[in-house]
Amino acid sequence: MEDGTLGEAAARELIECFFIKFNNHPAPPKVGVTAAESGTYTDFANINLGGLLADGSDGSNEVTHLLLDVIDEMHLLQPSSNVQVSRKTPDAVLAHALRVIRQGYGFPSLFNADVVVEEQLRQDKTLEDARAGGCSGCVEVGAFGKEAYILTGYFNNLPKVLELALNDGVDPRTGVRLGPSTGAPGSLETFAGVFAAFEAQLGHLVDAKIRGNNLIGRLYATGMAAPFLSVLTDDCIALGRDYNAGGARYNNTFIQAVGIGTITDSLAAIKRHVFDDRRLALPQLTAALASDFAGDELLRARLVTRTPKYGNDDDFADDLMRRVFAAAFASIDGRPDGRGGVHRLEMLPTTCHVYFGQVCGATPDGRRAGTPLAEGISPVQGADRCGPTAVFASAAKMDHVKTGGTLLNMKFSPSVLAGDVGISRLAALVRTYFRQDGHHVQFNVVGADALRAAQVDPEAHRGLIVRVAGYSDYFCDLSPALQEEIIARTEHDGT
Repeated sequence: MEDGTLGEAAARELIECFFIKFNNHPAPPKVGVTAAESGTYTDFANINLGGLLADGSDGSNEVTHLLLDVIDEMHLLQPSSNVQVSRKTPDAVLAHALRVIRQGYGFPSLFNADVVVEEQLRQDKTLEDARAGGCSGCVEVGAFGKEAYILTGYFNNLPKVLELALNDGVDPRTGVRLGPSTGAPGSLETFAGVFAAFEAQLGHLVDAKIRGNNLIGRLYATGMAAPFLSVLTDDCIALGRDYNAGGARYNNTFIQAVGIGTITDSLAAIKRHVFDDRRLALPQLTAALASDFAGDELLRARLVTRTPKYGNDDDFADDLMRRVFAAAFASIDGRPDGRGGVHRLEMLPTTCHVYFGQVCGATPDGRRAGTPLAEGISPVQGADRCGPTAVFASAAKMDHVKTGGTLLNMKFSPSVLAGDVGISRLAALVRTYFRQDGHHVQFNVVGADALRAAQVDPEAHRGLIVRVAGYSDYFCDLSPALQEEIIARTEHDGT
């Protein structure tokens, strides 16, 4: 375009052809537990727009706006797209991204480029490599072309870990002992005792997970070479070592934790009702959970409505969220991975919060057995009652820089974002959250009525796209359980 051999229309067409070719490449089919955990997710190639250059200057340009126009026009499921928003990103770039988001496709997602750099610096990357990196997959940070970053599965079903702690290490669903004996409910006489039991179960399971990771890592390093990735990734050739054997300049292995909203509200319920107010004995609560609140709807209602909830800028709940996060971080971060790197913590679910809920009994926050957990670092569906600013305030209390990525979903009624005023308000919300060191946010802009109509008449709504987790998909292609989970998310309508 600079030398006049390519016009804007031709450039746009080339990018559109690339998007079509990419979208025609389907993600590998899922079967068994993988299908149950991960639903319909895509290949997770994520095009980064904007961000920072190696010298720290703004990385957005005319091509940023051209790509945003193509994303808006094509609204294909693949490739995924995001905008890396730094303090130096012009307001016009953010406003353009928000106008695309307002269309309701669920993309592009938004990342805090400054925090993405901080996260990578904490992982001992150079400043230049950190700035040249970004986010891939759902929300995972990486130094593009210089790092082998391996995701090892959605291990930490945090509410399930608490369930084990409340049942002396035995899974009440199967009767199988999965963790150490940490005491029957009647022996846990203080909240500190309950939390210590949770930490013991968590540490036991993380130890097992890391042993498994390192065994699988050795199998990859010795028997599953990746020559194509090794050619493309710095320093594999210089070191004469494969991508899977520690040849990359940087090596990180990520363990994903799921359901922090559910476990936070559950711990808040235990602390408030059992130990602070003493309205309820812990064995009485665990008996109600075992029966899925059968015949005790009054208790369930009290747990749902009379408990401080994460997502409402309530320090009672949010401080417990920070304690859970600190425990997960301490159990995972920095532990060797066998490739010359270390394990890191991430907070993202894809769609396994639905599957994890299916294998988890009733929880102390009033959630019924088998229903979805909270996804990402989002509040429990419907529990955030104080508006979007309170959600951002709660989520910002997490130390995002200590992670390899966090995922926050928000849902707005289309009317809230109408006109220039709606865009400017949302831009102010995003900028405020990012000034508080939040890592990521993405938006569904669709009303529950439209989603219900699509359930009734899917053929008339085949083009309806929604944000699921770190990806968007056609609403009518989602499982009924996942559709209901998206509908249940709080819809902020400006009231």
